[in-house]
Amino acid sequence: MSKPLYGLMAEFENEHQLVHACERAYEEGYRKMDAYSPLPIEELHHALHIPDSPLPKFVFVGGLCGMMGGFGLLYWIANIEYPMNVGGRPWYSWPQFIPITFETTVLAAGLTTLISLVLLCGFPQPYHPVFNAPRFSQATRDRFFLCIEAEDPNFDMQRTRQFLSTLHPADVAEVEA
Repeated sequence: MSKPLYGLMAEFENEHQLVHACERAYEEGYRKMDAYSPLPIEELHHALHIPDSPLPKFVFVGGLCGMMGGFGLLYWIANIEYPMNVGGRPWYSWPQFIPITFETTVLAAGLTTLISLVLLCGFPQPYHPVFNAPRFSQATRDRFFLCIEAEDPNFDMQRTRQFLSTLHPADVAEVEA
């Protein structure tokens, strides 16, 4: 009994071929695809039309909450719950709150980053079907891969394989789920 198909994967020899293949695949109407590369390629993000991540907004809001929480806690302690007049200083002396406010800002932003990354990236995911593809271990060394998933509405085994072969890949392989 054969396993269900995850998609078709094309192997390319350089990053220019991969970027060109991603652009062509998008023009053909494929939307559920991903590219794998041993090095970061700035054009690849644009070729795949990946939307911007909401992560910076989450981190900003988390840092802002940490800042307000730290400052608010110190204000509450120093002015409301346990006021102490030392040396005739005013009750509300904000410069002394800056170090703790900074630390709570950084702590909350860091924790928000960690939690957001785990949720947005779908971790933990110790297994992914692309690892079943032959020669995929080369993706961390010197090869570039484009995988069009079988869940794509335009995916048809024969037509997609034919399309990928027009891009002049080194190999086109089926990826089992």
